[in-house]
Amino acid sequence: MFAKQLFLSAALANFLLYPAVGCSRASDGYLSEKKNQSNHLFAEAPPRHSPSAEMSVQNIGESRKNAITEAVRICSPAIVGINVTEVQSYSPLGGFFDDDPFFRNFSRQFSQQRLVQGLGSGYLISPDGYILTNDHVAGQAKKVVVTMTNGEKYDAEIIGSDPTSDVALLKIKGNNLPYLKLANSDDVIVGEWAIAFGNPFGLFDINAKPTVTVGVVSNIGVSFTQSNRVYRNMIQTDAAISSGNSGGPLVNSYGEVIGMNTVIYSTAQSGSGAGSIGIGFAVPINRVKSIVERLKKDNKIDRAFDPGFYVQDVDERIARSYGLDKTEGVVITQVRRNSSADRAGLEPGDLILSIDGSPVHKSDDLQMIIFDGVVGQTFAITLMRGDEKIVKKMMLEKAQTGR
Repeated sequence: MFAKQLFLSAALANFLLYPAVGCSRASDGYLSEKKNQSNHLFAEAPPRHSPSAEMSVQNIGESRKNAITEAVRICSPAIVGINVTEVQSYSPLGGFFDDDPFFRNFSRQFSQQRLVQGLGSGYLISPDGYILTNDHVAGQAKKVVVTMTNGEKYDAEIIGSDPTSDVALLKIKGNNLPYLKLANSDDVIVGEWAIAFGNPFGLFDINAKPTVTVGVVSNIGVSFTQSNRVYRNMIQTDAAISSGNSGGPLVNSYGEVIGMNTVIYSTAQSGSGAGSIGIGFAVPINRVKSIVERLKKDNKIDRAFDPGFYVQDVDERIARSYGLDKTEGVVITQVRRNSSADRAGLEPGDLILSIDGSPVHKSDDLQMIIFDGVVGQTFAITLMRGDEKIVKKMMLEKAQTGR
């Protein structure tokens, strides 16, 4: 329910927890001088009735209204807080006996269910009540309640959810609702303003208003996998994103959505305490758009496929045997009979160079591409077989139970 985390190494985490040092400070002589002048260690504002002061205040007031505040004004009404109730199974034995087959089966047989409360963020994308959020926020929920910025609460229907991309589409009943415009995330510029909206730690419930944080786009095209989810071409930002921000929008200075806040690095040891350290990631909105169209049409995305082959990263021994200059790439170690890979003509010993033109340097690259596929999708796989470079077409077939 909380913003997903990727834990940093202990060394990096400790470094980030240390206070900053080396900040400049006024000399004791300067402080003594100011103290003698006014008996205070702070500057007092000039009287407001002064003409020059009034002009200055007016100018400052005008300067406070900028692209950021305008984007916040435009976007805020379309942000929603999401409260979910989820049914989770648990074992009275915990996980202490999972290594023992007898106790593991006993534990599953007598597993119990409990209701778990969670929260997250979301945003309206149409006047008739369609809402975007993360799968890990609401995808498995039994009940979803959406709170608007005017305090109104709605029961939401889960139209569809895709665990792989971590995108969920909800729907509430309504007309002429405020909604956000979706940008073209391929046009995102590193260094441009990034504004994050959301419901960190449930603060939305206090006054039905979203929390706003501002930063820049720190990086683009960051890809990784986590817990069977495939995060491709993510937008990195230093705008503060914390627990409960998941599912909220990341917008540009025009007030257009460029991504959906989803993952944070954190030094916390649990999701409930995960706060920002300035490294957050949003699913690019172009990826979200393609997922949403499928969810709206079919309520789900069919990823129940089994490629049917296994690979190993190229190490120094394999590199020598293949006459490679560097330890990059993956080699097929096993192909299951009558599988997608078998029908495509893949063979053990094949060195995979690329898939659909994307280089495969390691097994993570392969997983990123394959496991983001859908049933019926065809990949062009470039292989090195002996001294020959060949291309094989592999279609992802629906996995057969009992295979």
